[in-house]
Amino acid sequence: MSEGHGSPRQGQGTTGIHGTDRGRGRKGPVVQPLMMSSTFFGGRGESGDELLYTRYGNNPGQLALAEKIAALEGAEDSLPMASGMGAMSMTLLALTEAGSHVVASRHLYGATRTFLERELPRRGVSTTFIEPDGAEAWRSAIRPETRVLLLEVPTNPLLRVFDPRVAAGVARERNLPLVADVTFASPVNLRSLDHGVTLAIHSATKYLGGHSDLIAGVVSGPSDLIASIRGVMKLYGPSIDPHAAWLLDRGIKTLEVRMERHNRNALALAEWFREQAGVSEVIYPGLPSHPDHVVAREILRGFGGMLGVVLEGGGVGADGFCEALELALLAPSLGGVETLVSQPRHTSHMHLPREEREALGIRDGFVRISVGLENIDDLAADFGQALEAARATR
Repeated sequence: MSEGHGSPRQGQGTTGIHGTDRGRGRKGPVVQPLMMSSTFFGGRGESGDELLYTRYGNNPGQLALAEKIAALEGAEDSLPMASGMGAMSMTLLALTEAGSHVVASRHLYGATRTFLERELPRRGVSTTFIEPDGAEAWRSAIRPETRVLLLEVPTNPLLRVFDPRVAAGVARERNLPLVADVTFASPVNLRSLDHGVTLAIHSATKYLGGHSDLIAGVVSGPSDLIASIRGVMKLYGPSIDPHAAWLLDRGIKTLEVRMERHNRNALALAEWFREQAGVSEVIYPGLPSHPDHVVAREILRGFGGMLGVVLEGGGVGADGFCEALELALLAPSLGGVETLVSQPRHTSHMHLPREEREALGIRDGFVRISVGLENIDDLAADFGQALEAARATR
């Protein structure tokens, strides 16, 4: 569908705006039309005549979006879907069957882990969770029935940057696909297929869309695997809505410039938080203190818009901090133009007992910040007064 990930390519900013279509002609629309039709003329039975049906993901708007994202990722094909979890679940269902086994990083988005722990076992699929920072951990967990290796980079919410090249090397040795959730990076900060990932998954709700006004997901990779995932999607039905596809295409047009500002603002705030009273730890891959800073410098084009802080006041201090915010918004998502703040103990990891959260490194004072595009001085002022409020609760 698009040029492969070793081919010469135009800049991502250009691709985000124009895609790969240079033949629109002088009388064509500048903006991809919104195609709000569930079905299209066809069905005469001609050989090779594919039925166009929006549930199949081949509405013209869906196809144009898929081609653009594939070009951004350097993939052969992409498949947009109705949500990030739709993309993740359809991918895992397509790659496994009863009796299969998955090897997964233990550092995963909460819903992904729940899907592996509760849903796949109902279909006869088991999972082994590992610490993903060494090749031997991956090798020792693989069984004859293993069908997938699963990684998240950077991780949610602790922003670990586990080197995908390590897992990719093992995946090549064993002829297994490596699936990676790279939502936090976006294709701008990390073209994961260039580092050996087989299938890249994004919750497009986040940075790809960028405006907190749509729900979508996407998986990108080899055309044969995308075809298999598309077959499962047709059965389960989570194709992307045409209007969401149109909004996502519009959001991608500004992805590169937005990510540049997200990267810059988050690094500035990380350095600012390091100097503030009441903050015991700042978690950001762009800081030398981050455990994966060296790897992050090697594989990321930017350190991202996600930032974590641990407050000395624990859960009480974190609650006071969040309640005092006036500019930043308390909301359980990320990747939008506005700054969003959440506590994973109340959102993505609320289903885990406190002991399990702490074992993962999610302490009660942990606050996750999705740094937006506001003026940095305004954000610092808001976070400064919120820190004062948090200190007053101790």
